[in-house]
Amino acid sequence: MINITIGTLIFVYAGYSLTKFIKKSKKGKCAACSLNTSCASSCDTTKGLT
Repeated sequence: MINITIGTLIFVYAGYSLTKFIKKSKKGKCAACSLNTSCASSCDTTKGLT
């Protein structure tokens, strides 16, 4: 019984982590970053290339 509970918890956490990763990746590189408000690097790298 404990093995089933632990296995279920592992799969639930893996699903949660995967969902969280997919949502962050859809936002883009800088929007998903935790430092997006105080980052010193330029997130828009294609702005100066055209």
